Amino acid sequence: ESVIDFRRLIRKMMKTVPPCLGKFRPVVGQCCHQCTPDSLKLGQNYSLGFHNLLSVNETQTRYRGWLVRRVCCALFVSGCKVYSSPVSGRIQRVCQSNRVKKALTAEHKAPEGGDGHGFICPLRPCVHLLSLTLSSLLSIHPSTHYPLLTRFVGWAMLKMFASVFGSIQVNLNHLSALHRASQEGSLLVYVYVRQSAVDCALIPLVLFCHSLRVPYTVCPLQIKNASLRSILQKVGVVLLPPSARTEEDAEMDTLYQSVMTALVRELLHEGQAISIGVSERSGLGGQWLARIRQLIKEGSVPDVSLVPVGISYDCVPKTYIQVDVCKQTLAKGSVRIHLGQPFSVKEMCESGRCRVDEWLPLQDLLLPVILNNRAFGQRRMSWLLPSSYYASELEEPSRSERNLSIAIILHLIFSATSCMAVMPTSLMSSLLLYKHRKGVSTSVLCRDVAWLTEELLFRNKDVGFGGSLTEVVHYSLSLLAPHLIIAAAPSKKDPLIVPSPSLAATLHLCYMAKTVTHAFILEAVGACAVSAMLCEVAHSGVSSSVRSDVEGEEVKGDTEFDVVLCQSELTARALQLCHLLPPGFMPPCQSSQSFALDAIDSLVRCGILIQEEIPRDVPICDFWKKEDGPLTWTTSDDPYHSDSDCEEPDLCSYKIRQPSHCPEMLFFLCRMLAGHLRALCWTTMGLDLFEMPLAEAEFVAQIHSHLCDTANKKKQHYGDTVVAMLLTYLCFCSLFSIQVLLEEWQKEGVFLAVSPLFQLSENRQKLHRFISQYLYN
Repeated sequence: ESVIDFRRLIRKMMKTVPPCLGKFRPVVGQCCHQCTPDSLKLGQNYSLGFHNLLSVNETQTRYRGWLVRRVCCALFVSGCKVYSSPVSGRIQRVCQSNRVKKALTAEHKAPEGGDGHGFICPLRPCVHLLSLTLSSLLSIHPSTHYPLLTRFVGWAMLKMFASVFGSIQVNLNHLSALHRASQEGSLLVYVYVRQSAVDCALIPLVLFCHSLRVPYTVCPLQIKNASLRSILQKVGVVLLPPSARTEEDAEMDTLYQSVMTALVRELLHEGQAISIGVSERSGLGGQWLARIRQLIKEGSVPDVSLVPVGISYDCVPKTYIQVDVCKQTLAKGSVRIHLGQPFSVKEMCESGRCRVDEWLPLQDLLLPVILNNRAFGQRRMSWLLPSSYYASELEEPSRSERNLSIAIILHLIFSATSCMAVMPTSLMSSLLLYKHRKGVSTSVLCRDVAWLTEELLFRNKDVGFGGSLTEVVHYSLSLLAPHLIIAAAPSKKDPLIVPSPSLAATLHLCYMAKTVTHAFILEAVGACAVSAMLCEVAHSGVSSSVRSDVEGEEVKGDTEFDVVLCQSELTARALQLCHLLPPGFMPPCQSSQSFALDAIDSLVRCGILIQEEIPRDVPICDFWKKEDGPLTWTTSDDPYHSDSDCEEPDLCSYKIRQPSHCPEMLFFLCRMLAGHLRALCWTTMGLDLFEMPLAEAEFVAQIHSHLCDTANKKKQHYGDTVVAMLLTYLCFCSLFSIQVLLEEWQKEGVFLAVSPLFQLSENRQKLHRFISQYLYN
């Protein structure tokens, strides 16, 4: 048990860690300038600061005095505006919808010639999902008692969160836009990335404390306690039906799909707000966005404004990870919430700027590359929205319409993730995992904290901390102490900090570090592409300097490893890696080619690469001597081509900068994607160990078990394997998208089997080599 006073040991390092660059804080949560330029014009480009929800005092009430200071929290919630939510006739309207009638007819439950009231009896199990407010369950007037319950729950949540968190900081930038949209009658749907069960409670509390309409919250958890279910339903929480074990089970029921779609339609008709969580790994929750998109397309709802919400935790209270990694903390963490700028779904869909018609299956993009050919395009991720989610629709949408719904899901995942602030524990976890895996002294760690903070702010990423370096480091280490090993020799005043080798510790650090990976994703992709080319040169057996753009040319002298990287080849490596990224790392409105070019350019900006122009034999202005013949036309949507039709793209190459810090920075970036890539590698090589065919759930479980066993055998990659275990489902989806796995329909259901193409060991080895080239070794 280490009782080290970090304040005393690092007090000499009183450098200040700024929460912003100069006087300007990064403005986050703005609309996409490409998909929704009209919504972007309604925003603002300056910061209004933060509001701590848990810091309630008498200035936030209409009263003053010592007694007011004792009950100021109760007075504050009594002054918050509450919007009534009557549900009279809602059940009848839901039952009379065409979707519900079709679902009941399909299940032979609908009486012939009956009216809408005849459908209520078969829907009795779903009545608790429809009557969500107090006025529908108690025989009292809704305008008087429903606000009372809402205010009581708001007061109880403020007290409860005060005992769990040190602060809940809310960004005030876009609150004025939300108030304006609410006053204009816009339908607001709040979308966040699922991290914890607390997410469902935080967003309604934030909106209630700022006198905005409290949304109906979709909760993906199965709650068995009848009393708790009743209370949650009264305050507008949409729960899973008791018969469904998981959210996937509920969505397989066409009657449940029909009722939920009809319910969303009725809520939006009433002018209610809705809060939806989307899983970053599996895409679960995206079906609610697809329902909203379908209602807009049908004309049932004129338009909806989506609001991405970024929630950042110092320590997630309870995550969706299988292992409980937050059993105890030495200090209460804080929460930072960024409400993004609302944007129009109709504008995004009708603008035509998101080119989903050019999406291709992943196997069409990568199989030619794996089998020694080349192809370019945009990846289609149909697994985010399976066709089973449209079983209740009167007519299944076309592929382009389905891709557009998937694009909205991807855009919301990307926007909500981009809104998240980097908390001090996330920054510390990233440094300990990707830069100092074997341990680091406190003085070096303090230096790197200041450096990484500046890099994040430079990339327009908000940080959830500020103050002296001593306080930031001490606060982070206090929260992460259960997952670290801190050793201090009597002869040294500078303690050594090492990440704990346990599974729970590494799992927690990997989970916390992912926000930093999102901020550096361009640099990480570019670094892995550079690493892949360097490995190719190293495997060629050449120890001296090599120019990769001139075959066979060797420069004498072994003093330094000086490699010139061809721009086209480097961009191609980055492009191929883009197709393997999990969802949420890049916006769907940006082409993969553009993302790959940005990734290479980012390495030039951060000083890892030096750009060199390749001299031409013919001057650019000498058009008549061009060997290519007539002028060629380029696509108009490529931002990297000039408006002049007679210009060719400049040929250039890159060299790695020689200063000592560049290799260290390059390896730091490469390790950020190592876990996901290693998961794909090990799963590919372990396919022959599985007895196929298998059901999907059983196959995913065997992948997870295989990764655990491999982690125990290869201790040097333990941290990467833990990340791989987090991405087990994404690993399965990637293999399914490349058609390594195929579906087989049997009497017992749908099973998975290895495709004939990859039953050959040679092709599996080619796939393994293709993925492993991006792994830093």
